[in-house]
Amino acid sequence: MKFTEGMWRTRSGISFNWMGNVERLHVSEDNNAVDLLLTKPRNSRGDSLNVGTVSARIRTPLEGVIAASFTHWTGEEDRGPHFPLFEASPTPEISHSRGRALDYSSGPLGLSINTAPNELAFTYLCHSKRLTGHSFRSIAVVSSSDTPGYRIEEGMYAQQDNYMLVELDLSVHEKIYGLGERFGPFVKNGQTVDVWNEDGGTSSELSYKNVPFYLSSRGYGVFINNPGKAMLEVQSERTTRVNIVIRGESLEYMVIAGPSPKDILDRYTTLTGRPGLPPAWSYGLWLTTSFTTSYDEKTVTSFLDGFKKRDIPLSVFHFDSFWMKSFQWCDFQFDDQNFSDATGYLRRLKERGMKLCVWINPYIAQASPLFLEGKNKGYFIMRADKPRPTVWQWDNWQAGMAVVDFTNPAARSWYASQLTRLMDMGIDSFKTDFGERIPFLSHQVRYHDGSDTERMHNFYAYLYNKTVYETMQLKGKEPCLFARSATAGAQQFPVHWGGDCESTFEAMAETLRGGLSLALSGFAFWAHDIGGFEGLPDPALYKRWVQFGLLGSHSRLHGSSSYRVPWIYDPQKYPGEDEACSKVLKESVERKLALMPYLLRTALEGHRKGTPVMRAMFLEFGDLDMNTWNLDTQYMLGSELLVAPVFDKAGEVTFYVPVSSKDTTASPSKWRSFFDHGKTYDEGRWYTETHGFDTLPLLLRPGAIVPLNPSLKAPDGDMANGLQVLVNGPLDGDKVVELVEARDVSRVSKSFTLDKDLVVKGIEGVQVVDVSKA
Repeated sequence: MKFTEGMWRTRSGISFNWMGNVERLHVSEDNNAVDLLLTKPRNSRGDSLNVGTVSARIRTPLEGVIAASFTHWTGEEDRGPHFPLFEASPTPEISHSRGRALDYSSGPLGLSINTAPNELAFTYLCHSKRLTGHSFRSIAVVSSSDTPGYRIEEGMYAQQDNYMLVELDLSVHEKIYGLGERFGPFVKNGQTVDVWNEDGGTSSELSYKNVPFYLSSRGYGVFINNPGKAMLEVQSERTTRVNIVIRGESLEYMVIAGPSPKDILDRYTTLTGRPGLPPAWSYGLWLTTSFTTSYDEKTVTSFLDGFKKRDIPLSVFHFDSFWMKSFQWCDFQFDDQNFSDATGYLRRLKERGMKLCVWINPYIAQASPLFLEGKNKGYFIMRADKPRPTVWQWDNWQAGMAVVDFTNPAARSWYASQLTRLMDMGIDSFKTDFGERIPFLSHQVRYHDGSDTERMHNFYAYLYNKTVYETMQLKGKEPCLFARSATAGAQQFPVHWGGDCESTFEAMAETLRGGLSLALSGFAFWAHDIGGFEGLPDPALYKRWVQFGLLGSHSRLHGSSSYRVPWIYDPQKYPGEDEACSKVLKESVERKLALMPYLLRTALEGHRKGTPVMRAMFLEFGDLDMNTWNLDTQYMLGSELLVAPVFDKAGEVTFYVPVSSKDTTASPSKWRSFFDHGKTYDEGRWYTETHGFDTLPLLLRPGAIVPLNPSLKAPDGDMANGLQVLVNGPLDGDKVVELVEARDVSRVSKSFTLDKDLVVKGIEGVQVVDVSKA
């Protein structure tokens, strides 16, 4: 939110109360927190009159994390919600030179506050390197008369809106990333970002998954500890700062130390919650009925028979919206006109080896048989502007729909009971769609627990997905969602997918940007609609998106008005594409199945450390190669494989091969093609290639060790039987390779050592493939 018009002017109706002085400070008795009273610069006693102050508190919720809160007025009751945080409250080191400086440190992160009269400044440091801070005029209470409640005739009592504003310094070359799943430019510098969940598709500044956390190339992260609407100007109002604004009287942010991006994500996910671990079966190919298509038992069976005929491995079948009767979403009942024996049919699908998923959302349409029960028992968000109890309803999605109030424990149990019944029928997973269109105006709606309605708008997604995820856990299921909406902490409830994208190469590229951005916001697992959601993809796009989609953590074929089975193309208009698309899909699925030992090991790392499966290039090489900080059309799959999707119908692709080692004295390192081991790439160079549909740039980094098993027919098979190890040698010493148990993905079932001579120790029957000898 911009308050200024250039350096010299402010917007009409805006007034600033800039903090510039530390009036007094107090160290808490437990020596954890420091409280400061901030004022405008003071030159006389008269400066203490007719002006507001800001109460600041400095604390450390976790080693290497420093929280700074700023509060103007404290008279309003705090109704929440708050992000659930996993705080440890370590003991910081504090030193105070009265009238000069306060030094506060937590682990490697330090904060120095200039407390000299009228010289207020904050400086955050890590290992003596300045990260960011507050310089001249960077902490303020902002008042605005540009509000519907302002009445000029009320004079000094006229109502104004108050905002807390903090501005954090940016350095030369510094770049900002994250803030959730954002589909625009990958580097956020120059952007205005509102952290506010919206159902906006993938081709605008709106986002389903807004996370008030950003990561800096300078070696730190910033978490805004407020689930409400945070407004950021990232080098877009002040070209040397990130401006953070909260409408209200209080703002808390936390600076998170690195120095590496992985260190930052490790601390951030320790604080907000580690990514959950999806079950092994969820890594296989998902197929859906698509959204507005017409389908019944016969249609679904034909899909499965088609995959079997073409020998394409399929793991999960998903029933999208119209598994329920139209106008009754959600009633959690199979439409008996299309599925006359739903229980029996689901059983027959399970006998074919399918895992099953159904589409749900947190809304109950008026025509649903559940609506009256929910209304009578108070399970919905209610209106605040009616004299009698009235459910908040609208027609903007389902006719007369209500929104389940997940702040009500009884409503959560009621909603969970519907899911439990479906799991009893054989359902293994839920696509938790929507959760963004949540009413937030306090004069219109109220929650069961009295939560602040604006703060609940984003946080609703957290409660919704948490309810479904924990219901599966309580049922004894391996929890796995396919969720669209999210905010900070929702990484605990995977998997999340990218939402509604168009069927174009440009949308495929923006989808990747969104996934990489979400991955830098603490989310380790992510998927997208292969082929695009809107429209019928061109066969070339379908095949390229299939290649891309099967080189990620989770892979789903899904569309809106057309199916995404590979035989959808008219043989007259697209001769031979049935076979061609099926061939690419089969090869891509089999390649992913072969990589399951590698993917499960990478996933466990994501769960333990918050490092995503799909990684922006700088996450692996940022400290070695500054050229990687801008790359957003390629990524690392785990730490060992570089993937450059082909975003061009003719097959042309341009990609960068990064510098992977600090050791420049050794012989030049060579990256190698996964498909042709004899094809090498020099580090620090750009390449342009043209690929057929049987390959794409998929490279092994120097020193890579990639366990794979080409004999796997399912993602939860025996990882060890038939195991190979691809090695792009030479190795600089003994390396330990871990195998994760597919039946318990939180456990390493076997580990073995590969020495520098490529001899395997600790396990029998492993074939070592030294690609450097090709």
